[in-house]
Amino acid sequence: MLSQLTSILAFLVIATNQVSAESQNILMNAITEVDANVIFMRHALAPGYGDPANFSLIDCNTQRNLGSAGRKQASDIGVAIKDSGFRFIRILSSEWCRCKETTELMKIGQWRTFSGLNSFFQGYANKHNTLDKLSIRLKELTEGVTLMVTHQVIINATTGASVGSGEFVAYNTLTKRRKVFRLD
Repeated sequence: MLSQLTSILAFLVIATNQVSAESQNILMNAITEVDANVIFMRHALAPGYGDPANFSLIDCNTQRNLGSAGRKQASDIGVAIKDSGFRFIRILSSEWCRCKETTELMKIGQWRTFSGLNSFFQGYANKHNTLDKLSIRLKELTEGVTLMVTHQVIINATTGASVGSGEFVAYNTLTKRRKVFRLD
């Protein structure tokens, strides 16, 4: 019995180390492949589509928010990032509650909101103004890799990629090269 438990424990340790190595390889390979200076992440799973008609940026109860699967997804992605050993030079989030909660639950470092990542999908943010702010911010990126937690419409408008919840795009702001990947 003890030898079986020892074998199981050894397997779990090896499997955990393999997952960490895979996360590191996936993240680093994506960054390296396109020489990314920014990683866009679509917020974790939030049931539904769009936001309610009574949407208010300052009231999370009026927004489409993460469900239990989305909270677990965000936490798991954070663990994968931490296990990879990679550190972002800065972390920015949309002001939408589902993006802020995704960022918070990942627990990968200090972050702040940035209105240039807000969703213009239903007109709650002005598309032109939002993309102008983001464009200016992207031109200011000079060192390291920045993580931006945002929405499908922002990622698609900036990189041309369509991504699912919790999916990433490694992006080079100068060459416009991109690589879509997942860590969960």
